[in-house]
Amino acid sequence: MTAPVAEVTGPANHKRALRTATIVSTFGGLLFGYDTGVINGALPYMQVDLGLTPLTEGLVTSSLLFGAAFGALFGGRLADRHGRRKMIMVLAVVFLAGTLACTFAPNTEVMILARLILGLAVGGASVTVPVYLAEVSPSARRGRIVTQNELMIVTGQLLAFMFNAYLGNSFGEAGGIWRWMLVIATLPAIALWVGMNFMPESPRWLASMGSFGETLSVLRRIRSQSEARAEFEEVKAMAVEDYKAKMGSWKDLSVPWLRHIFAVGIGLAVIQQITGVNSIMYYGTQILAESGFGREAALTANIANGVISVLATFVGIWLLGKVGRRRMLITGQLGTTTALFLIGVFSLILPEGPSRGFVILALTVTFLAFQQGAISPVTWLMLSEIFPLKIRGLGMGASAFVLWIVNFLVGFGFPQLLAAIGLSSTFFVFAVLGVGAIAFAAKYIPETKDKSLEDLEHFFKQAAAREPVTV
Repeated sequence: MTAPVAEVTGPANHKRALRTATIVSTFGGLLFGYDTGVINGALPYMQVDLGLTPLTEGLVTSSLLFGAAFGALFGGRLADRHGRRKMIMVLAVVFLAGTLACTFAPNTEVMILARLILGLAVGGASVTVPVYLAEVSPSARRGRIVTQNELMIVTGQLLAFMFNAYLGNSFGEAGGIWRWMLVIATLPAIALWVGMNFMPESPRWLASMGSFGETLSVLRRIRSQSEARAEFEEVKAMAVEDYKAKMGSWKDLSVPWLRHIFAVGIGLAVIQQITGVNSIMYYGTQILAESGFGREAALTANIANGVISVLATFVGIWLLGKVGRRRMLITGQLGTTTALFLIGVFSLILPEGPSRGFVILALTVTFLAFQQGAISPVTWLMLSEIFPLKIRGLGMGASAFVLWIVNFLVGFGFPQLLAAIGLSSTFFVFAVLGVGAIAFAAKYIPETKDKSLEDLEHFFKQAAAREPVTV
């Protein structure tokens, strides 16, 4: 059952309604960011209290990522079946339950299981929130609205780094301080559940279910009257064209143009993660400590990574209105790969100490400027917009599943790779992978700027008709 919607709104009310829906739903992104970023500062204290080894350290960190892969895979399908709004509300409950389980975990085994549960919510939010935003947004503003979720993700990570630094520096000697770092995430989880009770359902999902009356009502709530009527006709026409008694399935990938889009989505997911961004977001404190900072100093210095991520995302949102998605993605890949190579070089040639620490910090900040200012916002935006309505949940879910599996492998393997081959060689590995990502993006990623979701579907169909592509 969807939230009540008004049939008519005033000139400013529809803008306020759209803005409110954007802010409330992106609390899912804030939770995504906080729950993935908080481990960065909590881990050094967990190592002492829970007796973590490099293996169990990797498991505690990556169990959330493994859960997120399955949350993404099934979250998209469940959102197709039950609606985007209702799915986000369910995810808020899982966020709350998973956070409390992590906070009160008595040992490593329970912590791994609790992080796995929390990961289901993170993964589900990673696919459902961008799709909800894409489907409630007017095409002219879709880029900026969808990427506000990315802004909330990095804001959540920054908040995690700041709370970690404050609690670690002020109460680091107190036992179990990491539990206080974790429990803070219960607050946005409650806010998300309460807020989504009052938000409208996605008009495009309603149309896909044949609920055209509700579709028009929602559009009248979040658009001007002329825009609502024009967009309703477009959405209805596409829904009638695509509407089936059942949801899209794997059998639909026998169609060449759908299979091509699906492969592009999977590739986008992989190249976003093999930059190694989350080795910095999850282990930044350890990287800086190994580079020459002390534990508490590394906690404080790591805030710079969070600050630059937020600032870069603001720049990225602005650039999306000016620059093509494809150009931004490739530029970001060039910048991150260069920064990774330089981290490897300077960690090899500079002696351990504060000087090396500040050089590595400057390079991680540079890396994140390109990653969060270009690669991440473009990736999540393109994944939310390239798939046609019929397989949008399936395609987004499968792509995010692959993204989180690669993320899991990075999160699990990084501490062991660091112990086995050292800091410099580890970042050289990521730099080589970055070269491969640049090559893939240059060859396969299409441009999607300034096209409505319906335009994109027609575009890919026509392109496949002119020149069928086998992948």
